[in-house]
Amino acid sequence: VKLLESGGGLVQAGGSLKLSCAQSGGTFSSYAMGWFRQAPGKERELVATITSGGTTYYAESVKGRFTISRDNAKNTVFLQMNSLKAEDTAVYFCNAAIWPRSAWGQGTQVTVSS
Repeated sequence: VKLLESGGGLVQAGGSLKLSCAQSGGTFSSYAMGWFRQAPGKERELVATITSGGTTYYAESVKGRFTISRDNAKNTVFLQMNSLKAEDTAVYFCNAAIWPRSAWGQGTQVTVSS
């Protein structure tokens, strides 16, 4: 399984970005997909997940602002990020998981200027 993230960039506080993660290899629809982020000097943290059945979970810090979704026909998972804050600045990583395997993308930088 290979994952390729895109859509990161520089945005002002209050703005929006939409991240995409395209998966190649494996049966995408069978995987639980997730977005994680890692800010400088901090540990990687969970942002949002979506199961193969479409059930979603969000970290409290992004609930109501971020939306995770998936398009199984395009083997792609998305993260719509609205009302961005400076503290959302991080490298965002895509993850694909089907027990016992897990794969990571290379990450995409999101920078929110205040």
